[in-house]
Amino acid sequence: MTFYRYLGDKHTDPALKGATCEAVRQENGKCIRGKNGSMLVRFLHLPYPTVVIGRLLRKVKPDEVLGQQP
Repeated sequence: MTFYRYLGDKHTDPALKGATCEAVRQENGKCIRGKNGSMLVRFLHLPYPTVVIGRLLRKVKPDEVLGQQP
């Protein structure tokens, strides 16, 4: 599992800024990336996948994320 923190930009919904997300993967285990650098992720608090700008994602260690879960 690869977790990321989404930094967002001035157009980003404030609820998504700083939110933790997980990469959506293909059957072969690779992340789903777009031609323009976008990436398909699933935010932990949203039930559906979202396309975000890949440059605004920062990797987070899994133990840091799992420690935050209630």
